[in-house]
Amino acid sequence: MSLSEHDYEPIRGLPALLPAGEILLWQGAPRWWSLARQAFRVNWVAGYFACLALWHGASTWSSTHQGWATAQAVGLSLLLGTCVVALLSLVAWRSARATVYSITNRRLVIRHGISLSLTLNLPFSRIQSADVCLRRDGTGELSCKLHRQQRIGYVLNWPHVRPRHLLQPQPTLRAIGSPAVVAEILGSALQASLRTPAHATPVRSLENPGTRSAPASVAA
Repeated sequence: MSLSEHDYEPIRGLPALLPAGEILLWQGAPRWWSLARQAFRVNWVAGYFACLALWHGASTWSSTHQGWATAQAVGLSLLLGTCVVALLSLVAWRSARATVYSITNRRLVIRHGISLSLTLNLPFSRIQSADVCLRRDGTGELSCKLHRQQRIGYVLNWPHVRPRHLLQPQPTLRAIGSPAVVAEILGSALQASLRTPAHATPVRSLENPGTRSAPASVAA
């Protein structure tokens, strides 16, 4: 497992040509709007500023009873909220464009980084199991649990890590389309890489609000 920076890509999303016998099975990237909502929480930020605008409007009206002053207070809060949401959406869009997820028959590769391009190489031997989560908008996340002795940087690889797993960060394919299909591809590749199928660990479907279970299996 390694994290490296690079300026040249002989193959899109990969820092070097594939070795003999290694085959590229799938490549993809996050959907930027889903990434904005799931990782950057733009919907929560928009809701916060909407509540802030209502509070400013109510407090201004109660103290001045002037419609123009109340409209100014509400307008300034909404303008500030719009700017913040637009900035977060821009960062999410740039992040999605700079990200490439790759699955080969030997490893999982995550290339990311807006200003500095980084590549996270995860050989299948480092992956213990995986969780797949399907969202109602058709996207989902595929998180890889690494063996305990394997660690990656949470902040350095954000947002391509599973949220709230700080002590043992899990590399995650965020906001991908057709997540069940991708999980099936990864699961088949993991199973094919195992010498003894008895050590396989099935995927666990995440049961979170706004999600539904995935009809896929991933082993490691």
